Amino acid sequence: MRRILLAAGLLALMIPVVAVGQTTLETILARGRLVCGVNNALPGFGFLDAATGEFAGFDIDYGKAIAAAIGLDDIEYVPLTAGERLTALQTGRIDVLIRNTTWTLTRDSKELGLDFCPTTFYDGQGFIVRKADNIQSIMDLDGATVCVTSGTTTEGNLADAFRLNGLTLNTQVFAETEAAFGAYDAGACDCYTSDKSQLASLRTTATNPDDHTILPDTISKEPLGPLVRHGDDEWFDIVKWVVFATFFAEEHGITQANVAGFTSDNPEIRRFLGLEGGMGAKLGLDEDWAVRVIAAVGNYGEIYERHLGPAGLDIPRAGSLNDLYIDGGLIYCPAWR
Repeated sequence: MRRILLAAGLLALMIPVVAVGQTTLETILARGRLVCGVNNALPGFGFLDAATGEFAGFDIDYGKAIAAAIGLDDIEYVPLTAGERLTALQTGRIDVLIRNTTWTLTRDSKELGLDFCPTTFYDGQGFIVRKADNIQSIMDLDGATVCVTSGTTTEGNLADAFRLNGLTLNTQVFAETEAAFGAYDAGACDCYTSDKSQLASLRTTATNPDDHTILPDTISKEPLGPLVRHGDDEWFDIVKWVVFATFFAEEHGITQANVAGFTSDNPEIRRFLGLEGGMGAKLGLDEDWAVRVIAAVGNYGEIYERHLGPAGLDIPRAGSLNDLYIDGGLIYCPAWR
């Protein structure tokens, strides 16, 4: 059973869930439930499906993958705004944050006490505009009013880009993404800016999606992936290698459908499958943890196709940074040994 905490206000009343003297993994196993901080309103990545009452999306699948690796199927998804997501992780109210959060030096340092795991989606900040306004590039936005969400890297990137191009900037700042995009959709702003994947997602929620287009300009690097707290290397290693497991499986043709019976003479694949090498013990897990991950959610390509492919947000993967490294992308797993 997956428990869903819908009232963000309740989060402030929760006490930290990491027990004194216990590792994160020990606390999770004693609780019998993994607690993930997520987005609940970003179709394709993390959203609450009104039809099923369940969370779904690319990021949600990585929560399922982590739970499978440690032998749990009980997951609590805690919806968090951009402003509260990092604090929730710092204070131990969640075990892992998987919510379209950009990897930056400040966030990945002792200042905030967080560690970024491997990037699951390489993104960049862009702009969505109304087709009727005939805006072709950022250079057409001089003096425009831009809607933006606070508590994100987006504000700083926006100011930098306009400054570098000598453009006059007017902003409408909102605490939550839904409000910011809603204001743009209602005509209060000339454009809305965020990660391009988020723009593709939000466009599906517009009153008339076909009336809007995403500009070709990319003004930043936005590597997105799971975060954990500083100081617990065991948990950091587990989450990190769960992500790598989905990369490895795609590279070697291991899928959700065939993983249970997959056989190989390749020593590296045999180590991945837990047939030799003792790789699970090195992470404090049993030997077939990676098999459970792939059985639960599939490999990286399957996760991408399910949520971001033509049947989902239709974000092209071929030739992008989100392709496997053997196809020119950055999706790459270190040696499984």
